[in-house]
Amino acid sequence: CHRTCRAVCVVTTCLGRGRWVPGRAPYHPEKGQFRPDMSGDGDGKCELFLKYSQVGVCCGFLLNQHYNPAFVSLQMMKHAWDNYKRYAWGLNELKPISKQGHSSNLFGNIQGATIVDALDTLYIMEMKEEFKEAKEWVEKSLDFSVNADVSVFEVNIRFVGGLLSAYYLSGEEVFRKKAVELGEKLLPAFNTPTGIPWALLNIKSGIGRNWPWASGGSSILAEFGTLHLEFVHLSHLSGNPVFAEKVMNIRKVLNRLDKPEGLYPNYLNPSSGQWGQHHVSIGGLGDSFYEYLLKAWLMSDKTDEDAKKMYYDAVQAIETHLIRKSSGGLTYIAEWKGGLLEHKMGHLTCFAGGMFALGADGAPSDKTGHHIELGAEIARTCHESYDRTRMKLGPEAFRFDGGVEAIATRQNEKYYILRPEVIETYMYMWRLTHDPKYREWGWEAVEALEKHCRVDGGYSGIRDVYINHENHDDVQQSFFLSETLKYLYLLFSEDDLLPFEHWVFNTEAHPLPVLHKDDGNKEENQK
Repeated sequence: CHRTCRAVCVVTTCLGRGRWVPGRAPYHPEKGQFRPDMSGDGDGKCELFLKYSQVGVCCGFLLNQHYNPAFVSLQMMKHAWDNYKRYAWGLNELKPISKQGHSSNLFGNIQGATIVDALDTLYIMEMKEEFKEAKEWVEKSLDFSVNADVSVFEVNIRFVGGLLSAYYLSGEEVFRKKAVELGEKLLPAFNTPTGIPWALLNIKSGIGRNWPWASGGSSILAEFGTLHLEFVHLSHLSGNPVFAEKVMNIRKVLNRLDKPEGLYPNYLNPSSGQWGQHHVSIGGLGDSFYEYLLKAWLMSDKTDEDAKKMYYDAVQAIETHLIRKSSGGLTYIAEWKGGLLEHKMGHLTCFAGGMFALGADGAPSDKTGHHIELGAEIARTCHESYDRTRMKLGPEAFRFDGGVEAIATRQNEKYYILRPEVIETYMYMWRLTHDPKYREWGWEAVEALEKHCRVDGGYSGIRDVYINHENHDDVQQSFFLSETLKYLYLLFSEDDLLPFEHWVFNTEAHPLPVLHKDDGNKEENQK
């Protein structure tokens, strides 16, 4: 009875004799609260009042359960996972229209990105059989001995992050060993004159290079700036300080540099240690650098004062130079190119609403409310970018010029590839404010995903969200299982599932525990 209620329907739990377990009563979105409305004959029958439908619930069975939002996100995960297993098992990703595997050059010849990325989502959703088969694949088939270039950033956030999270949640030693093994194979990327790592690394030869399109052979801020959480945990779990030393050196290099207007350009040359072209973005190329400054402080149990100062100084510069309000009253984050603003905001930038709200508690006391409000304004803008499309799914980028607001004007910006950032911000804003609109907006996204992205073979991205018919891109991204579905599940679950005071999420939504001062001794004793 208890297993059924918890695993299938985490929004509600009805246990015995018609009594609601405290905090597990049905969620009522109009009132923004869980309410213990009941009916029944004493055997645990309950009635769930949702905006979306009335659902009869009794321990051991559910009627019309697909209207329960947490259950729906679990069922979405099952559909995505089952089809990946059926058509692309062991490969990186799924082509859900073609019903075959899809491989990206981001991972070189490393395989199984969806399996590793989804491990913690399976565990959190209590999909025990699926988690078991994923673990067995990791034990027997996950191989890092590849003679190909991999993206250090992508392999770190998806594979290292996924393995670390799976270890911390399950305690299974295989995940810790694989994470440390992969971390060691990534260390040659830091063999540059400055210690700023290369973007690409041949794991077999240890030779690194940067993307050929990056400004003057530069490394990218969001890539080398998004290693900190994982590498600190690698040192914590392995007892080898080299991982943490590598990422702390990155911070030292950055602190020595002058920042134009207090901003961090997206490009840094790993040989000279100087900035490339002065392009600043809180979206692609910059985004998760800022996220990891805040989360490094939080993950350190708020002892990493250097990370804290860097984050709040950066937010002040962002507010001064990048954040603007449209004539229609929408707050957005523009991009900065050599002092000139481009009034464009990417879907990737929408994570910042959650970031600002998450960081509000550590801001100066007179700024706490302001940071929450800033998060709420970004969330509203990003919701508008969804609401102003035909499919109610957000474009890759949207603009605030030429008489348009929160609308994509270029054809190459109208696609949606199952990205999570808007739902991520809804989840943070819900947890930090409990304003019911964030759950309502999340449900709108669920309905749109189910209507337009769900296909027989899984979930597919959309090439143009402004037209009436679906033109699918035929890729089920691994981050859809790792991030989008996990954030939806957390949005409709209770706050004690992965509470923020104990967990931080890496930029791929892999939860990593806050490291308390005595944690290091505990780990040493366990080894």
